[in-house]
Amino acid sequence: MFKNFPGYHLVESYHEWKKAHRTENKTLPRAIKLTVATVVALLICCLPMENWIAGLTLIQKRTMAIFVFAILMWLFEAVPAWTTSVLVVVLLLFMTSDSSLIFFKMGNPTLLGAQTSYKSLLHCFADPIIMLFIGGFVLAIAASKSGLDLTLARVMLKPFGTNPKFVTLGFILVTGVFSMFLSNTATAAMMLSLLAPILKALPADGKGKIALALSIPIAANIGGMGTPIGTPPNAIALKYMSEIGIQVGFGQWMAFMVPLTIVLLLIAWFMLITLFPFKAKNIELKIEGETKKDWRSIVVYVTFAVTVLLWVLDKAVGVNSNVVAMLPVGVFAITGILTKKDLEEINWSVLWMVAGGFALGVGLQETGLAKTLIATIPFQSWPAVIMVVGSGLICYAMANFISHTATASLLVPILAAVGSSMEVAQNLAPLGGVTTLLIGVAIGSSLGMVLPISTPPNAIAASTGLIEQKDMAKTGLIMGACGLCLGYVMLIILGANGLIG
Repeated sequence: MFKNFPGYHLVESYHEWKKAHRTENKTLPRAIKLTVATVVALLICCLPMENWIAGLTLIQKRTMAIFVFAILMWLFEAVPAWTTSVLVVVLLLFMTSDSSLIFFKMGNPTLLGAQTSYKSLLHCFADPIIMLFIGGFVLAIAASKSGLDLTLARVMLKPFGTNPKFVTLGFILVTGVFSMFLSNTATAAMMLSLLAPILKALPADGKGKIALALSIPIAANIGGMGTPIGTPPNAIALKYMSEIGIQVGFGQWMAFMVPLTIVLLLIAWFMLITLFPFKAKNIELKIEGETKKDWRSIVVYVTFAVTVLLWVLDKAVGVNSNVVAMLPVGVFAITGILTKKDLEEINWSVLWMVAGGFALGVGLQETGLAKTLIATIPFQSWPAVIMVVGSGLICYAMANFISHTATASLLVPILAAVGSSMEVAQNLAPLGGVTTLLIGVAIGSSLGMVLPISTPPNAIAASTGLIEQKDMAKTGLIMGACGLCLGYVMLIILGANGLIG
C-alpha cells in the first residue's frame, strides 16, 4: 500500500508481523476458534430459538446465526477480519436472500419469513460510502506520488521551531490533520519515518523519545475522527444515520468533530510532555524529499485542494460528498496520474470489511430480525443515559481488542434499529437522540488504543522498540476517558439543541 511514501517499509513490517503472529504455531488454536464459531452458529440454526424469541422466523434465525458467527470470528481473529466480512456476505446470499439455494427456500412461507434481496446485499460493495473511501485512497496515492505529503509536512512543521515540546506538538497536529484525509496506517508510518532521525539524536536516557514515539499513533487515531473519510467507523455511522433520515454532510461533520479532535490532540500533547519530559533543549528537524513541480504534480495539488474544498462546502455547493469523491478518481485517471498499478495499492481489505458490515445491517433490517429483537428487549424502559453511555463504553472496550471497523460494523446496525423505534427515540430525545448513539460509537471506536494490537498505528509505533506496553496502556486509558467524556458532552449539547442532522 502506497509504495511511494516514506515509511512504506514500516507498513510492510507491520503486515509481516501480523501475518506471522496469526499463523506461527497457531494452526490448532485457529482450528479450535473456527470450530467454536461454526458450532455456535449451527446450534442457533438447529435449536428451537423461536420458542425463546417470539415471532422469530427461520430466515431470521439463520441471520442471527450468521451475525453471531461474525461476532465470534471478529473477536477470535482466527482469520483476517476482511475475510470474515466476505464470508458473511456469501452466507447471507446463499442462506437468507431471495436468490439462495433452493433447499433454504423450502417450507411454509409464513414460518420461513421475509428474505433479503440479493441485490441489496451486492449493492453493499458499491455503496456510495465505499466510493467515498475510494476517493480518499486515490487522493492519498496521488499525494504520495507527487511529494505533496512531504511538502505539506515540511511546511506545517516549520513553525514549531526547535523546542522539543513544540516539535512534539507539531508532530501531533500534523499527524492529526493528515489522518483526517489519509489512511491512519499510512500517516503513522510516514510520520514515524520522518521522526526516525530525531529519535536517534535525542539522549538515550531521556523520556522524550517515548513522548515523540507515542505522539504519532495517538494523533493518527484521534485525527481520524475529524472527517467522514478519516476512519471507517465514521462512514458506517453516517451510512446508517442517512438510512433513518438523519443527513449529516461532510462539512457539517467537520464543523463539530474537528474542534473536538483539536481539543483532544492538545490534551494528548499536554499529557505526553508531562508524563515523558525531555532532557534535550533543542531538536533539529530535517525532512528530506523531493517536491515535484511537473504538470502532473500541479494537477494533483489543484485537485486535492478543490476536492477538500468541495467536501467542506458540500451543503453550500449542493454536491454530495460521495459524488465529490469521484472527482479525483476521474481527473487522475484521465491525466494518467492514476495508473492500473496504482489501483492495486488501494486498501481493498478495508473496503471489503466495510461492505461486509453494511451487508450484516441489510440482513438484520430486511429479514425483520432487528425489529424482532427490539420487541423482545425492553429498550424503551431503560434510562436513556445508560443506553447512550453504555453503548459507548462497550464499543470502546471492544475496539481495544478487535478491529475498529469490525466493532462499528457489529454495534451500529443494532443501535440504529433500536434508536429509530418510536419509544426509544422519544426516550433518547433529551440526550440528542439516535445521532448521539451512533456518532458516539464512531468516537468510541477511534479511541480504542490501549494495546499495540488495538490499531495498526499503535503496532507500527511499538515496533520502534521505544514504547513499553504499560506506557501505551496508560496513555490510551487517559485519552479514552477524556475522549468519551468530551465527546458525549459535545454530542448531547448539540443533539439536544437540534444542531446535528
